[in-house]
Amino acid sequence: MNKILKNLVFVACMACAASAYAELKVGVVQVEKILQEAPQTTESGKKLEREFSPRSQELDRMSKQIKELEAALDKDGLTISEAERRNKERDVQNIKIEFQRKQRELREDINLRKNEELSSLQDRINKAVQSVSETEGYDLVVYSGVAYASKKIDITDKVLKLLGKK
Repeated sequence: MNKILKNLVFVACMACAASAYAELKVGVVQVEKILQEAPQTTESGKKLEREFSPRSQELDRMSKQIKELEAALDKDGLTISEAERRNKERDVQNIKIEFQRKQRELREDINLRKNEELSSLQDRINKAVQSVSETEGYDLVVYSGVAYASKKIDITDKVLKLLGKK
């Protein structure tokens, strides 16, 4: 009798576990697709472009100035004195060094701001995923990196819709 009761409890537990798994709702989010298609990505790129446009234009002007000075030096190199030629070469070299410094600083600042914008976008994506998950009653949502996920559990388009894409 005791053995029958144990078996009956075991079967009941297995039935409960099976029904719990049957009700599990799983979703998948393709982060790469969101990063490519979310309107915030485009807005972020335009924002960075506006922010760093003046400095990029300054670098373009410096580059043209260097080319003009080098062309003038090549043209006038034979007609000016050795001391004057050395002074002009030194001036060109100083401008080149300043140009490289400003170029490096611009790259570093752009990378820093891109990382800040990406972090902000990731926060918005996480909030959108959480909102869709809670609204639609998902028990588990995983990001990309899954070996296989059927279309019926892919909630990427819903997240994009919440972000304003579709």
